[in-house]
Amino acid sequence: MTTVNIYLTFAGNCEEAFNFYRDIFGTEFESINRFKEMPPQEGMPPVSADFGEKIMHISLPISAETRIMGSDQGGDWAPDLHPGNNFSISVNSDDVDEGRKIFEALAEGGQITMPFDKTFWQAYFGMATDKFGINWMVNCNLPEHKSNN
Repeated sequence: MTTVNIYLTFAGNCEEAFNFYRDIFGTEFESINRFKEMPPQEGMPPVSADFGEKIMHISLPISAETRIMGSDQGGDWAPDLHPGNNFSISVNSDDVDEGRKIFEALAEGGQITMPFDKTFWQAYFGMATDKFGINWMVNCNLPEHKSNN
């Protein structure tokens, strides 16, 4: 089985973002690793005490097949970080009410770019950018038109 998992990079607020996502999806983290747990890397500056508390890797299962993973980056570790609009995460649900609930929670404090509504392809669909600048698409096929979107 092949699945697609998204890896999100944040400029210091990864833990806050993943706590937000955990509350929406109702699952628990598979792993949380902080930069202070990382052994020294040759050729890399040491991790500052403040940055040591940031997230090096986090994994949140969404279902048995998929998960969201992420980390904090910035400073000497990723000086060219430009988080935000270069990807979207697609959530597919068989239940319109559940899809609407997820969509509304993700959109809270963010911006709706396409309202969650019935579409021409016989699904409910919406797009939003959450309060952390992450783009989301939520799709719910109607029961009579199920597919593997």
